[in-house]
Amino acid sequence: MLKRFLLLIAFGLNVLLLSCGDKEKGAETFAPRPKGFNRIALPSHTYQQLSEEHPYTFQVSRFAKVEPDTFSMAEKHWIFINYPALKANIQITYKAINNDPNRLKSFIDDSYKLAGKHQIRASSIQEQRLLSKSGRTAMMFKIEGDVPSPYQFYTTDSSKNFLRGAIYFPSASKNDSLAPVIDYLQKDMIQLLNTLQWR
Repeated sequence: MLKRFLLLIAFGLNVLLLSCGDKEKGAETFAPRPKGFNRIALPSHTYQQLSEEHPYTFQVSRFAKVEPDTFSMAEKHWIFINYPALKANIQITYKAINNDPNRLKSFIDDSYKLAGKHQIRASSIQEQRLLSKSGRTAMMFKIEGDVPSPYQFYTTDSSKNFLRGAIYFPSASKNDSLAPVIDYLQKDMIQLLNTLQWR
């Protein structure tokens, strides 16, 4: 009985070793493929001047559509820079300060609150002060993690104009798979800030 059991074990080991194959004789070995994401074809960065009449102007991507903001609380000069092919947009909100320091403080506080709302799902929120080519200062928030808005910013001339922007992905998705699109939109956002002019 013991001999049969040992013979059965020896036979099983031989079958197991023979099934592994010999790499030197060209036998194929199989391994699971690493996790991957769909390839996203991104257009080159080309820009045109914003054609709509607003208290601000800047350059927008030729591949984006500028549309009025449709939210119920939207005001006259709020817009979406919509990227239909990328299923993303940059939302722009504008407020007049009217030389009122309390209004300015309120708008800045709101910008911090809106960025902070992502704290539940964010792995980190980094704050960075940017100086545009035209000498304007902007505050940018980089929000890492699976959040619908990976970048937000605000800029102001401190007396008349306040502009806030946010990159949004309306559909839920893992941001690591959207990394190329997020980088692409971030460059367009920087171009917007570098070419911003108040009217």
